[in-house]
This record gives sequence, structure tokens and C-alpha cells, in this order.
Amino acid sequence: MGSCGAAGSVRARYLVFFQYLGTDFNGVVAIRGSQRAVGVQNFLEEAAKRLNSVEPVRFTISSRTDAGVHALSNAAHLDVLRRSGQPPFSPEVLTQALNTHLRHPAIRVLKAFRVSSDFHARHAATSRTYLYRLATGCTWPQLPVFERNICWALQTDCLDVAAMEEAAQHLLGTHDFSAFQSAGSPAKSSVRTLRRISVSPGPTSPFVLPHENRRLQFWTLEFESQSFLYRQVRRMTAMLVAVGQGILTPTHVKEILESRDPLGKHQTRIAPAHGLFLKSLHLPLVPTSKAQVLCKVNSKGQSHGTDGHISAGGLGKAILEQ
Repeated sequence: MGSCGAAGSVRARYLVFFQYLGTDFNGVVAIRGSQRAVGVQNFLEEAAKRLNSVEPVRFTISSRTDAGVHALSNAAHLDVLRRSGQPPFSPEVLTQALNTHLRHPAIRVLKAFRVSSDFHARHAATSRTYLYRLATGCTWPQLPVFERNICWALQTDCLDVAAMEEAAQHLLGTHDFSAFQSAGSPAKSSVRTLRRISVSPGPTSPFVLPHENRRLQFWTLEFESQSFLYRQVRRMTAMLVAVGQGILTPTHVKEILESRDPLGKHQTRIAPAHGLFLKSLHLPLVPTSKAQVLCKVNSKGQSHGTDGHISAGGLGKAILEQ
């Protein structure tokens, strides 16, 4: 379960789920040596200093998100090496300690689990789901102030959802998504398998005044894949919105995908970061010789019995080692 450290100390590895509002951050990954730009990871690791680990605690992030992008539930693994004779923290104590010492109100640790020493939060993820929020019937200045950093206000009264769904069918499956990646992508291959795309009316915002409800409509786009290229979701979103607005046709999307050209006339479209959320990720069960309690984690950090995988966002299963 744990490995030995210096002078008999026991190193314990944990998987933590956490959420954040990305508005104030330069992405989730830590920014080293900068006085201005900070990532969510910077605050998590600053809070982890209060654990008094023998070695510095470093978070290995499961899913990277850009500046301004939010997460309903992301995940990371970390190792904590307590001083000799001190038992490992329980997951509950670790969660409480991190939340107590977090210095930014837009970050919250949802849940922690003990995992095997070879568990890797990024490599273990078998699927990731992103959600993008749109608003029609208003411009950005007309949005409720509480919605301005969490959705994209389109200057249109309606969307052709049927055309968007037709265009989405061309993107489903395994393709070379070169046309939908931004420059600077570290990926060795641009081939990805898009398992699911959906376009659906979103729930009514509680922040919209009654007299505005008649014209303001929210929409939700969801994308599921094991992994995505750099800014792929935001580029696909922009393309589908262009179809919904009648600027492009579903056939155009097919042609753009087949062109594999990221610098074409329409390929430079990209949706704003602030409408994008990492909704959930799914991790397979981690083998261990220890006793196991199977549980499910939802976005509120609550757990209950299930039958066997780790998941963020409550869409899969989780495993807790005792």
C-alpha cells in the first residue's frame, strides 16, 4: 500500500478529486517562478505544505485545462511522507486539511482516496467528458453578471440544433483531428476517438430575471473521449456553433476534418475558454492486495457503494483502499 521513505517513514499515495472556477487562474498546472501567473496546482501545493510532509508534496494532474477553463471535477495523485512513527493521514483528514489551508475560494477538494504506489492519475484515465455552455438571445453585456464567466453569449436568437447534430456525426469515431488542434500541441499523434457528442437545451439559470426568461436560452454541448488535442474541444464547439448559426454547413465540417489543416479559413475559429468545463473523468480500478471498499464519488464529494472504478463527477465508480 505504501512505500518506505527516510528513517522508516511511510510514503502514502492519494488520489484527490477537486473542482475550481478557472476565471482567476492561468490554467490548472502550476506556474513556476512567476509572481503574477498562477495555476490551480500552485494553491493546492501551497496548502499541502501544511501537511508537514518529509518531502515536498507535488500534485500530478490528471487532466490539464487552460486559463479560464473550469472543472466540476478534476483529479490528481500526490505522495505524502510523514515523519517516522506517524501513521498516514486518513483520506478524510487529508481532504479536510487541504480545504482548510486552501487560500483561494474558487478551489475545493471534493474527496481523497488511498491508492497503490504505482497509480498514475493522468495515465489511468480511460475517458474524459467536457461540457460547454452557450447562451442565445443576448449579448455578453446583457448576461446576468453571475453567468458572464461561465458561458458563451452568442449574438443570435436561435440555433439550428438539427444541423449541429448532423455536423457532430461527422466528428464521432476515430479520426485525425489535426484540423481541430491549436499550434503548440505536445501530442505525438493527432488521431483521437470521439465517443460521444451531444447538443441539448441547458437548465434555466437561477440568475436570470423573470422578464428575461422569454428570450434567453442556455445550451449544453458535451464531448467524451479518452483524451483530446490542445484546444480541440473549443475548436469543435466553435465549428458547431457556426453550423448552428448558418455560417457553415454540416458538409463543411466533414471537409474541414478531412483537410487535416489547422490553419484553414474556418479552422482558426475557437470558442472562449470561460464557457468550458471539465465535467468528469473515469479511471479503472487499481489492483491492490489490501482490503477494498468500493464506492462512487459525485461532484459533492459524497460516496456510496458500487462495483468498481474510480471516477470524478459521479459518472463512474471509485475504489477506496483501507
